[in-house]
Amino acid sequence: MSDIRIALITGASRGLGAAFAEVLAESHHTVAVARTTGALEELDDRIKLAGGTATLAPMDITRTDAMAHLCHSIHERWGGLDMWIHSAVHAPPLSPVDHIDAKDWQTAVATNATATAMLIPMVAPLLRGEGSQAVFFDDPHSSEKFFGAYAASKAAQIALARAWSAETARGGPRVHVLAPNPMPTATRARFFPGEDRSILAEPRAEAMRLYNCSLR
Repeated sequence: MSDIRIALITGASRGLGAAFAEVLAESHHTVAVARTTGALEELDDRIKLAGGTATLAPMDITRTDAMAHLCHSIHERWGGLDMWIHSAVHAPPLSPVDHIDAKDWQTAVATNATATAMLIPMVAPLLRGEGSQAVFFDDPHSSEKFFGAYAASKAAQIALARAWSAETARGGPRVHVLAPNPMPTATRARFFPGEDRSILAEPRAEAMRLYNCSLR
């Protein structure tokens, strides 16, 4: 692997993913993946202002061919990864279970569960360096009304991450499932539109807390 420390962040355009990209920019070159080109360019500007560097990859993580090409390119250019932060998530509209829209369900499962199942086999071979890590973020709502589609698809993602963590406990990479404090993200705004956002954790501060407590 290259002497440069490389971090792949899926879901990097905003929220906790973008915050982690900025925090890691102090020590890593960041490969930032998200669908929103404009938000990625704004992130790149902030990283450059802080003296870091990034490679922008505007793509949809559900596009298996595109993600496979990206992983191949990472191998060809750097030899592998030191860290993978998976923060990409789809938040379908809240709905009673017996009113879940089929398209919303399919999108939630495709993004939150199926993409994760496809990405792990692609990214795992890149995480072969000593101390390499993969990071997922839990957000449990399984017993709350109207959260059925989100909670089920997100729980499937975390089940995959926890199984992978158990499977790699001896040989690596280290796989973390972290529990962020509530933050004023776009995802949370869809779920709790009327809450007081001033009492929520600031994403960059939360990224720094999680990094210092669990990933250093």
